[in-house]
Amino acid sequence: MKIIRQIGSLAFVLGLFVAVFAGIPWYTIVSDDPVVPWWLRAAVFCILGGILVVLLTVALEQGKKGEKREELLLAEPDSTVLLSNSTIIPGRDITGMLGLVQGHTVYAIWLGKDLSALVRLIVGGELTEYTEMMGNARAVATGRMVEQAKEMDADAVINVRYMTTSVVGTAAELLAYGTAVKLSD
Repeated sequence: MKIIRQIGSLAFVLGLFVAVFAGIPWYTIVSDDPVVPWWLRAAVFCILGGILVVLLTVALEQGKKGEKREELLLAEPDSTVLLSNSTIIPGRDITGMLGLVQGHTVYAIWLGKDLSALVRLIVGGELTEYTEMMGNARAVATGRMVEQAKEMDADAVINVRYMTTSVVGTAAELLAYGTAVKLSD
């Protein structure tokens, strides 16, 4: 179902670009000729067909009650650097503060997935496209923060926090930050 929706989204995007970047200049140059060329008709059908396919696949997906959604499989956490959202690590003493570590990324989804999410806003349900986008962004930002902590030879990162900001349109920045510390054995 996901592949069919992506094909519909791709048809929409291709049709939109052809209509805007080729159809409008063609119409301005030959506006007195009422015959619409085949390629412009095909572009319009791609736009409408793409929207229809996305609508149908989302409706079919919503109609399947009781079906469990696949959960995103998270990568194994790096066991060499501990992460904690508190200021302590239970059972260990902090022997040195190494400083602030951070990792950030700006993630966006392509227009086709954005179209699927907009349709889901109308029919209701979880915006899985954005959920997946933010999960990927969180994993990347956390990984970059851990890599910076490793470079400082940290044993742990305490007081881990996440912050998100909308950059432009559907792009979001995610910042992960914390304090790199050395721990007692």
